[in-house]
Amino acid sequence: MAKVILLVLDSLGVGELPDAYLYGDKGSNTLKNISMAIDGIELPNLAQMGIGNITEIKGVKTVKNTLGAYGKMAEKSQGKDTTTGHWEMMGLITEDPFPTFPEGFPTELINRFENLIGRKTLGNEVASGTEIIERLGKKHMETGYPIIYTSADSVFQIAAHEDIVPLKELYKMCEIARKLLTGPYKVGRVIARPFIGTPGNFIRTANRHDYSLKPPEKTLLDTLKEKGKQVISIGKIKDIFANQGITANYHTTSNMDGVDKTLLAFKELKDGLIFANLVDFDAKFGHRNDPVGYARALEEFDKRLPEIWDILDKETMLIIAGDHGCDPTTISTDHSREYVPVLIMGEKVQGSINLGIRESFGDIGATIAEYFQIPYNGFGKSMWDNIRR
Repeated sequence: MAKVILLVLDSLGVGELPDAYLYGDKGSNTLKNISMAIDGIELPNLAQMGIGNITEIKGVKTVKNTLGAYGKMAEKSQGKDTTTGHWEMMGLITEDPFPTFPEGFPTELINRFENLIGRKTLGNEVASGTEIIERLGKKHMETGYPIIYTSADSVFQIAAHEDIVPLKELYKMCEIARKLLTGPYKVGRVIARPFIGTPGNFIRTANRHDYSLKPPEKTLLDTLKEKGKQVISIGKIKDIFANQGITANYHTTSNMDGVDKTLLAFKELKDGLIFANLVDFDAKFGHRNDPVGYARALEEFDKRLPEIWDILDKETMLIIAGDHGCDPTTISTDHSREYVPVLIMGEKVQGSINLGIRESFGDIGATIAEYFQIPYNGFGKSMWDNIRR
């Protein structure tokens, strides 16, 4: 029996990729720039895993004798969104980036969507989620029209007040949009963005739900499930993979709830993978250009790391990684094209191993497959021979 915990710190980038300039992301380094913006960050436990050896982080020292292996990964796929990053980790390369709509969605498409849901819509523009809710929330409450917006990422987002559009109806709208958005409109994700409150005091709730495209090919998750392994999703992993290859799911309301659910899920894990996404780094701080909030969230996670270390038995390997960047110190409020960290530890993993720069996020999937001794047909090169004791 073998067990793996894969924790994705959503948007934790560690420096611009060589092609970052093509995406308007030259100079981005989410972790370094956050540490500089707040004059130092305290991450003693991540430091022991080697985070300070990957990029310069003010307040975090390099460590010679790390608890495991450390390195950074380049994204082989085209794009810089959540779906692309997670799919690549499980072996699937996206050759053609998902479409984006910097001028909003075509009128013809919005008209078709309005006819299908039986309501007019508001917005249809590139916007920050919190900003557009504050600006159009009052009119939404008066009319009942859902707020449609996108970003530099491939997303079709629908915001609605829970007292005006019940969650069940909002989710139905998202399902309609997901079916509609095909061909040239094939966005990576449709996202339900429910909120509550009154004008001037709107708050987005934890009832967000993502509707991703189905992976076009089999991923490592499908293989694990076929081989009788458990694949337990924590947070939005289930949504990102359209529930393919998932055997159990835990909904989360925050980063710390994600850690709690990971610890809880481990009690039922006998043979398989826990795949967790901690989304607050991205959703609450990266996209809102809040380096202070991002830093505090990282420090909060760092303090919980020993709890995760404590549950690791001799059969369990822990992997911590990012899926893209979202540098809160730049003008942009969108994702950034960056390297991401990979930190690996466990009783079967050597300490003080520098993995260097990996060519693909798919190296994670290849490593997990070899650890479980199952076939792997996805993209990526296993790191297991580099790190095994």
